[in-house]
Amino acid sequence: MGTALGVSSNAQATQADIHRQPNIIFILADDLGYADVSCFGNPGFTTPSIDRIASEGIRITRAYANSAVCSATRTALITGRYQDRIACGLEEPIASAGKTHGLPPGLPTLPEQLRRAGYRTALVGKWHLGSPPAFGPLKSGYDHFYGIAGGAADYFTHQGHPGEDQFYKDSQLVHEHGYLTRLLGNEAVSVVNEYGRGPKPFFLSLHFNAPHWPWEGPEDEAESKRLKGHIFDYDGGTQKTYGRMVQAMDEQIGRVLAALDQNGLHENTIVVFTSDNGGERFSATWPFTGMKGELLEGGLRVPAVLRWPGQVASGSETDQAIITMDWLPTFLAAAGATPDASFPTDGMNLLPLLHDTTARQERTLSWRYKIQSQRAQLEGNYKYLKINENEFLFDVVNDPRERANLKDRQPQLFDRLKRAWVAWNDQMLPFPKDSYSWGADGAHFADHYGVTAGERD
Repeated sequence: MGTALGVSSNAQATQADIHRQPNIIFILADDLGYADVSCFGNPGFTTPSIDRIASEGIRITRAYANSAVCSATRTALITGRYQDRIACGLEEPIASAGKTHGLPPGLPTLPEQLRRAGYRTALVGKWHLGSPPAFGPLKSGYDHFYGIAGGAADYFTHQGHPGEDQFYKDSQLVHEHGYLTRLLGNEAVSVVNEYGRGPKPFFLSLHFNAPHWPWEGPEDEAESKRLKGHIFDYDGGTQKTYGRMVQAMDEQIGRVLAALDQNGLHENTIVVFTSDNGGERFSATWPFTGMKGELLEGGLRVPAVLRWPGQVASGSETDQAIITMDWLPTFLAAAGATPDASFPTDGMNLLPLLHDTTARQERTLSWRYKIQSQRAQLEGNYKYLKINENEFLFDVVNDPRERANLKDRQPQLFDRLKRAWVAWNDQMLPFPKDSYSWGADGAHFADHYGVTAGERD
C-alpha cells in the first residue's frame, strides 16, 4: 500500500497489504465528559492507562461527537456518515429494547469494509443500534459479539429493565456473573489473545457502557439490589462512585494494552480511546458548559487519544477539529482500503493530520437535535447555535464556555452560518413526528433534561 499512511487504489486489500496492515482497537466510553480523564485535566482521580495511550501517541484536544446522545453517534461511527441520513439515526436515542428501530443489516459499515480488506472483526460491549434477531452486530459486519444490545444496563444483572435480558454472546443470550466493565475487559483480552495470534489483522471495537448510569462501582452490588433492576437511578451515585466507575474502565483498558505487549502487537496496533458524547450529572466538562443532550460544547466535546507507534509521534498533540464519523475513512486508509463508493462517507481521513501535527484542515460541521429544536453549525472557530427560539454565534476557541453572543457584532457571519445549516439540513432525512421512542427510555430522557410533553412532538 505504498507508505504506511497511504491509501491503496483498491478497496479490496491484496495479500501483500494484509501482512502490513495494522490491528485496530477502538475503545469507546459512554457519556464520558471531556475532563473525566486525567490527561484532559481531571483533578479528582487518575486514569493511567488512558494517559499511557496519550503519552505514547497523540492527544486530540478538539474532538467532537456526531451527536449529544449515544445511538445517534454510534450510527455515525459505524457508517462514517451523518446519522441524519439514516432512519435509525433520527432516534435520539433508540429505545433500549430496540425491536422496531435499528441499523439496517447489510450496509457497508466500518467493520464490514474492514472485513472485506482482510480483517477479523469483533464488538465487545454496548451495541445500541437495534436488538436481535432483526438487528445486531453480526448482521452489520462483526464476526463476534459479546455484550449488551441496548442502551444501558445494570452493572451486575446486565439487564436494561427488570427481567429484560440483553447480554449476548454472538447470537445467543447468556447469563454471566460479575461486574460488567470487568467482564468486557476479560473478553477484550481474550479477543486480543486469540485474534492477535492469527494470520489476519483484527479490528476490535471495545465499547464500554461505563460511566453511563446506574451509578454502580465494582463493589456496589448492594446498590444493584436496592435498585432491583431499575436502571434509571434518579437518586443514586456520588462523585466518588463515578470516579470508581471510570477508574474501573481504565483498569480494563490497561489489561488490553498489556495483552498487546505480551503478544508482541504493540508496534503494529492502532489504539484509540474516546467517548460517544459529552458527560452528564457527575462528569467534568471543563472548560465547557452544557452536557449530554445539548449542542453546547459540553454535550459534544469529548476526550480523544490515539497511539500508533512509528506513525504518530509520542507525546504529540493537535487541536485539529475532528468528529466521530472521521474514524471510518481513517481506519480504512490505515488498512490500505478506500471507502465503499456506493456509500460515500461524510468523514475525513485524519492520518495525514495526525502524522504532521502542524497541518490543519478547516472543517465545517453540522448538528441537529430534536429536544428543544437544537441546531448547530461550526466553521473554523465559529459556531451558530439555536436552542428553541434563541440563537447565538460563539467563538468556541477563544470563548469555550460560550458566554459572549456575537450575532449582533458579526451579523454577516451569523447569517452565513445559519444559511449553511439550512442547506445541510435540506440534505438530511426529515424528523418524523414519532421519531422518538418515548417509552421508558424516552420518558426518563425527557424528564432528565427538562423536556415538556409538548416538546416531544
